[in-house]
Amino acid sequence: MTMVTRREVEYQADGLTMIGHLALPAGVGRRPAVLLGPEGMGLSDVERDRADALAGLGYVVLAFDLHGGRYLGDPEEMLARCMPLLADPDRMRGLGHAALDVLRAEPRTDPGRIAAVGYGTGGIIGLELGRDGADLRAIATLNGLAAGRPGETARIRCPVWAGVGSEDPIMAPAQREEFAADMQAAGVDWRLVVYGGALHAFHHPPVDHPVVPGVGHHPRHAQRAWRDVIDLLTECLPVPE
Repeated sequence: MTMVTRREVEYQADGLTMIGHLALPAGVGRRPAVLLGPEGMGLSDVERDRADALAGLGYVVLAFDLHGGRYLGDPEEMLARCMPLLADPDRMRGLGHAALDVLRAEPRTDPGRIAAVGYGTGGIIGLELGRDGADLRAIATLNGLAAGRPGETARIRCPVWAGVGSEDPIMAPAQREEFAADMQAAGVDWRLVVYGGALHAFHHPPVDHPVVPGVGHHPRHAQRAWRDVIDLLTECLPVPE
């Protein structure tokens, strides 16, 4: 692990002033980078801590914002914003590209070596960046599965790893099958890991506010999923010695 420097970064996206969390590893040279997307509730200390952990492994990391600096702990408010967003791939791509541009502009970032790692809404935004032809070395999406518009998934040019809980009612078996069929038909190098007994957002620690039905923490699988993400980054985006 290396020492980590952190700072907030402001940028414009989706008509809002976003406040991302940038985490930098020790040193001065360019490093591989990770664009980290949050759950639909928005950027929280959970994602900030994950960004810091990845920076400690040597990556430049931007945990991006979804809601203009707000965290939406009210499920109804969160769904009212996220459902139209998830129904609009172009809007998701615009939000993702705005954050990706910030990450690429960071002097410590190697702009040709970037991965997208996302959770829920943030994971689907990573997939849509790939479908828009973004130059990514890997995409990881945890409990964020979605098939693309006809022909667009073939634009993904990197390995895709996806994880989901077997008991997740939001990412139900039919949705998993549609995602898998879309990836396979497009010729993508893809993997789907189903974590037995886990609900939606099983990776996320318990929160002190109401959540939508079907959400629940699974500590063992949360650790396993984190290791799986690290393994993907190690394979596709190794950090120089």
